[in-house]
Amino acid sequence: VVDLRPLGPALHDAKTTALIKERYFEAVRLIVHAGTDIPSHKVAGDIMLHCLEGEIVLGLVASEVVLKSGDWLYLKGGQLHSLKGIVDSSLLLTILFEK
Repeated sequence: VVDLRPLGPALHDAKTTALIKERYFEAVRLIVHAGTDIPSHKVAGDIMLHCLEGEIVLGLVASEVVLKSGDWLYLKGGQLHSLKGIVDSSLLLTILFEK
């Protein structure tokens, strides 16, 4: 059992934490602080991002998507994307790797 409730005031000092890492599946509580830029990159597996709290901008090749608390997004594997923290944010990142 993993507690994914918002961290509230503790979010400011929180760090990204791996929740589980298996051969075909990975889950991470991703912390993106305000002003943090994660440069454009791609992941081999399909990914899902669930914004638990805060607000980020997800940069895609042709557009940008703002994810706010409660929003969920799915990207096919190999899709270029970047992240920028608008405010301190916590996300559940799930990656499904091909067998």
